[in-house]
Amino acid sequence: MLAELRTLAAGPLELILRREENRLHLDRLAFQGISWLHPSHASGLFAVEVDGKRVDTTQLTLQRWQETVVADGVRLVTLDFVGSGVGIEQHIKLYTEASLVEFWQVIHNRSGAPVQIGRMDSLALSLPDEPLELLYFSGGWGREFEPQRAHLPDKVILESRTGRSSKGHHPWFALFRGDTQVLSAAVAWSGNWVFRFEPQDGGVALSGGLHDWAFHKELAPDASVESAPVVVALGASLNAVSQQYARAGRKHWYPRNSFSARVPVEWNHWWPYEDAEIDAGVFAANVVKAKQMGFEVCTLDAGWFGPSDAGTFWEHFRGDWHLVNQDRFPQGLRPVGDHVHAHGMKFGIWCEIEGLGSDAQVAHDHPDFVAERDGQRLGYICFGNPRAQEWAYATLSRLITAYGADWIKIDFNLDPGAGCNRTDHGHGPGDGLYEHYIGYYHTLERIRRDFPEVVLENCSSGGLRIDLGMMRRTYMTFLSDPDWPVHDLQIFWGASTMLAPDVLLHWTFSHWRNLNPPPYQNFDPHDPSLTRKQWDYYSRISMLGLYGLSQKLPDLPDWLAQRAIENNAIYKDHVRRFVQEADLYRLTDQPLRNGEGERWAAFQYALPDRSEHLLFVFRLPGAEQARSIRLQELEPSRMYTVAGLEGEWHQRLSGRAIMEEGIHFSTLDEEDSALLHIR
Repeated sequence: MLAELRTLAAGPLELILRREENRLHLDRLAFQGISWLHPSHASGLFAVEVDGKRVDTTQLTLQRWQETVVADGVRLVTLDFVGSGVGIEQHIKLYTEASLVEFWQVIHNRSGAPVQIGRMDSLALSLPDEPLELLYFSGGWGREFEPQRAHLPDKVILESRTGRSSKGHHPWFALFRGDTQVLSAAVAWSGNWVFRFEPQDGGVALSGGLHDWAFHKELAPDASVESAPVVVALGASLNAVSQQYARAGRKHWYPRNSFSARVPVEWNHWWPYEDAEIDAGVFAANVVKAKQMGFEVCTLDAGWFGPSDAGTFWEHFRGDWHLVNQDRFPQGLRPVGDHVHAHGMKFGIWCEIEGLGSDAQVAHDHPDFVAERDGQRLGYICFGNPRAQEWAYATLSRLITAYGADWIKIDFNLDPGAGCNRTDHGHGPGDGLYEHYIGYYHTLERIRRDFPEVVLENCSSGGLRIDLGMMRRTYMTFLSDPDWPVHDLQIFWGASTMLAPDVLLHWTFSHWRNLNPPPYQNFDPHDPSLTRKQWDYYSRISMLGLYGLSQKLPDLPDWLAQRAIENNAIYKDHVRRFVQEADLYRLTDQPLRNGEGERWAAFQYALPDRSEHLLFVFRLPGAEQARSIRLQELEPSRMYTVAGLEGEWHQRLSGRAIMEEGIHFSTLDEEDSALLHIR
């Protein structure tokens, strides 16, 4: 029987599937006609372990091929396979306006007896025997997006075993084929995941998706389980690949409502007050000042809940969201929200809905909610229990209906590890963490469905759960707890490889109350040596994405408050339309928080029609005196006006000159910046 070839395309990305006698394998994964697959090793697309036996498309019988258009610019191919007592639906989603494709499977038990599903590799490819450089990021508290590099065919395992997607490694990588092409992939999952690069007969076997460590799923007859989606993007450069992710995210993945689409400017109380110094009066005074300064949302962070005692420590009472600390908020939270609304702003509130503090009453009231492993409490509420999901939905709903919350900052400050292995509240011994995240996703989706104008912010000890799974259910993600300037630049550079700027939230260099901050987290708004140039440098760094402040607003020096007002206006009037829709180009290498790496940082924002561009340039401590910054994707023959947003710069240059010679910067001090509009 002759082989049948089927070609699927997403922009210049091409998939060719070869079918021979109802067996199927991936013959080609190519960009601009150049394949990324080993020429003689069959790629089985995926691999699943069924009762200890590995199966993939080369061993299963293909029964059905279906193609549908599921959205504008999105085609879904569904392949039905049978064998080994299971039916497997292979889903291939092609984003036809980008060079991007997504893979996942649904495994059905078609036998008459229970089966055990182990490893589920949503992606399984055989890469060629040629030099390939791997870029990936490790992640930890205050150490998010730390770049790492390796050279294939060395064995490399990228993973998280902490139960949070971005602690360990971030769920993303990029493979560089010299200077000509990049293959990138990301797992759209918020728990444990893995990518394996393993030498294989002169090539490299790439596999990944949901982590098989400490996981198995018992499937009853007719039951099913879904693997974690893996997204693959191809491009000519890292910037090009990042833009594919951003375009697909903006159009197809990220939730949007009228307020989040505005890319609002936020004030949050946390760093200068924490829970020890916040109360109704302090918050109200900041609200008044926030209105004067042009903020659009005021967020009450931790410290509002728990027993009515000024000494209540937030961490111990996570879960007792029904209690408002009336020592701090004597009239409850509704007047707090009403005060914010009366000043024309949105009211935000913090909640760690999964968290379970050591002294929380909810554990005594609902012992079946408690996540345990081998009888030991894990510190969170297991959403693998359907009753816990209902409780969480009711709790979050009450924040909206009773307190008037327009924005909920949803945090998660612990490592579940392998997760819950109780078998008495809704899941099996090997799938507790998996079912927790399925239940958590379901809860977020219900809140979004029933309260479509409420914004959900993702946070997890800062940036320890940043992934494409969470970004399909929340409106933006907080990048990191620390926010000192070079750290900010490092994490923005890293996060923007996978996510668009308009979902990346971080604040300008915050004033910390904490007595043991990171060494460089030392901002003091009352420092007599602080200059306007420095404040602009700090502010413009956070303007690269969603922008805000965590400062004692009523206590700011007059000059600093006035400059913050001006910067807020610049962001709202000029910058955020670029953040909302522009393609981002990282024009310099990644700065590093330890003083190494690039010491100039430059970012170009190009509107989709390329009619206008915005350029951010930062001179970091230790940088050489001068640098020429070359922009990309301009019209060579066109004359452009290069102007500062406050009249501080004016040039006329050709596109060719800007791209080949660059814009020269020689007068910036260390901790100084330029913000230029090019049109």
